[in-house]
Amino acid sequence: MITAVDTNVLIDVLRGDPGQGRASALALGRCLGEGEVVACDAVVGELAQFYSDPTAAARELAWLGVRHVPSPPGAALEAARVQRQYRIQGGGRGRILADFLIAAHAQAVADRLLTRDRGFYRAHFPRLTIIDPSVPERKPGSALPELTPPRGR
Repeated sequence: MITAVDTNVLIDVLRGDPGQGRASALALGRCLGEGEVVACDAVVGELAQFYSDPTAAARELAWLGVRHVPSPPGAALEAARVQRQYRIQGGGRGRILADFLIAAHAQAVADRLLTRDRGFYRAHFPRLTIIDPSVPERKPGSALPELTPPRGR
């Protein structure tokens, strides 16, 4: 199982966010236990901006067990296509291209995306399975709740 991870989850974990850090760390740990966790160029870039030495972000990812996997050909074009549709449908400028690149990468190289931004990704990437660490588990020890795409999509 390959899980792509969004920047918000990594920031929660690395900065020890008091509201989301624990849930994000537990979710990341479970995903690592179920397979590989990968980050795209956009996630690495967004994370690196928080360090005076950007290579520290790569070291932090390695320490967490997250592997940087560049996007395959076509993922950027898919991101641009979806962003264009988003804007045509009246979407605001609050969503930047990086959000679309993260989802297109996850759709291309992973089985699911670990993010707290599930509403946006579900609406614009309906085939993408989302894991939201802020959604509480139903039973102790159970697998992470996955928000799977509807059948037939």
